[in-house]
Amino acid sequence: MTQSPANWYPDPLGRHELRYWDGAQWTEHVSSHGRQGIDPPVGGGHVPTVDRATDKIQRDVAKAGVQAGAAQGGGSIFSEPVLVVNQKAKLIEINNEYAVYDQHGHQIGAVRQVGQSALKKAARLLTSYDQFMTHKLQVVDSDGRVILGLTRPAKFMKSRVIVTDSVGAEVGQIVQQNVFGKIRFALESGGRQWGSINAENWRAWNFNIADHTGTEVARITKTWEGLAKTMFTTADNYVVQIHRPLEDPLRSLVVAAALAVDTALKQDQRGFN
Repeated sequence: MTQSPANWYPDPLGRHELRYWDGAQWTEHVSSHGRQGIDPPVGGGHVPTVDRATDKIQRDVAKAGVQAGAAQGGGSIFSEPVLVVNQKAKLIEINNEYAVYDQHGHQIGAVRQVGQSALKKAARLLTSYDQFMTHKLQVVDSDGRVILGLTRPAKFMKSRVIVTDSVGAEVGQIVQQNVFGKIRFALESGGRQWGSINAENWRAWNFNIADHTGTEVARITKTWEGLAKTMFTTADNYVVQIHRPLEDPLRSLVVAAALAVDTALKQDQRGFN
């Protein structure tokens, strides 16, 4: 941020949508859903973690048909060829949190929800109308630094996700194409389509991600979280395989979609997003 001019940027602490940077330091001025407030910039950025053993993460990788170590990465969300996404198990989802691991079980990032008011949390607790609410998430690295922002506006039939970069500039959008049948999404940026996300069955269990030529560049494989979690919690686990290095904006759109596929892209069969 030392090179960034004074402006509103994604809150690095993850407590609000935006925090004001005065050109030299973060200030106490914050904003969520267009409402400004005061919150001193103390404490570290929240990085969600999930109590999942390394051997279980490696089993998830194997279940997805991936040979761990066959392709090596650079240790970050944007440079690893395999990402393992584990959602924190909760009876009712009122604050979406995911931990992101590499293929060897090392946590390299997370997804956290930001900007929720107490009223919205209460509404999520008491109702199952999650899809009609706007959701904002941040993808962060292992130190809590914001990598991407995701905004899924309230939806009625079709979802749309706005993807922003680390300073809040729009990268592109993920736009639902159909309502019935195998769900599909377009990856759009700068007035053109860069690729698509395609469910491989009507339950949207697994997805393939293709570029604009129809060539598969990534794959999302959901791994079964166990009978108890499936019946009584909203937890989801899945493995993301990125077949080759990608350039932006496709890279950011693919990673954004993959890391929040359940929250940002599809309505959960149990009535929650």
